[in-house]
Amino acid sequence: MRRIASRVSELNGEGALAVFSRAKELEREGRSIIHLELGEPDFHPAAPVVDALRDAVAAGRDRYVSTRGIAPLRQAIAEYLRETRRLEVTPEQVLVAPGCKMALSLAMMALIEPGDEVLCPDPGFPIYPSFTRGLGAKAVAFGLLEKNGFAPDLDEIAAKITPRTTTLIFNSPNNPTGSVFSREALREIAELAEKHDLWILSDEIYARILFSGEYESIWSLPGMAERTVIIDGFSKSFAMTGWRLGYAVAPEHVVDAMDLLVLNTFTCAAEFTQVAAIEALRDSTHAVEAMVEEYRKRRDLFVGGLNGIPGFRCQSPGGAFYAWVNVEETGFRAEEIAKLLLEEAGVAAIAGAAFGPAGKNYLRFSLVSARHLLEEALERIERVSRWRAAVAQ
Repeated sequence: MRRIASRVSELNGEGALAVFSRAKELEREGRSIIHLELGEPDFHPAAPVVDALRDAVAAGRDRYVSTRGIAPLRQAIAEYLRETRRLEVTPEQVLVAPGCKMALSLAMMALIEPGDEVLCPDPGFPIYPSFTRGLGAKAVAFGLLEKNGFAPDLDEIAAKITPRTTTLIFNSPNNPTGSVFSREALREIAELAEKHDLWILSDEIYARILFSGEYESIWSLPGMAERTVIIDGFSKSFAMTGWRLGYAVAPEHVVDAMDLLVLNTFTCAAEFTQVAAIEALRDSTHAVEAMVEEYRKRRDLFVGGLNGIPGFRCQSPGGAFYAWVNVEETGFRAEEIAKLLLEEAGVAAIAGAAFGPAGKNYLRFSLVSARHLLEEALERIERVSRWRAAVAQ
């Protein structure tokens, strides 16, 4: 039998999906499971968005369209970024893709060569280093440490830049920590990018899920629009996970390169979802604001409860919808606690090593269940906390 291409062996999966599969097995056995593993909102798109999709399908908007995305959506995205992030973007700098992962993959394929070195956050979204390796490049981790509030250490990043470094990837708010990079941190990253001629891949999928202040995009800093690719989409802020619609914002010549990759892969994103996405960006019912406020309440409830459990320590996230919990003081490995919570308490969470070596002493919970379920999850965790006596000694 012919071999599988070696690049596939460089890829890894997502821990969240593995836990989700086991949780579903337990549910089929009749077990009650509180799902806090996937980064999937329990909200659904606002009614006008669903109506727009239905109307688009009924009107026959199900044909091939521009590889870059339909013009009205690219215009709407440019206006949306101007209104919500104060960014000056043209429709020609926007490319629409079926999901943020695809937009990210296109950007990485367009910019990263075999042998390049790519700086990725640790802990961070596992696809960053995985796809980097799949492209024949080397993923170089930079830490987001609890002692620094999970902010990047710019001295560490600077020390890890070599002549082979071409790209720096980050997301703010960060998955899994929920940390939000300060303007000062962004400014220093921008200075390093200018000094060493780096591309910046700024994953801004959680930009609207911010609990204080206004979002700062590195694109807005002087000189950065020429070397930054923004990755964003509709899954998180608009609760459109299964619709698979994302986009990239980049210099036009980068969009041109990504467009050629689209032509050679998936041809185009579905027109009817793009039409509905225009309605989502209008947000006529203020659904995003209401959703973020609910996440704020869940954060305060759940983080407060976690910090009351012996051996658990959790900083309050500034954005996204995750609780990143240090469990080192329990004396148990994070993987052991995650298994215990799932198998005995019926609470699905992710062991932090799934997000990089720096996550080995952490668990990630997604705040994607209603408050009464989060309260029940806390009660279940309390009931199985076998480490309580050890922590008290």
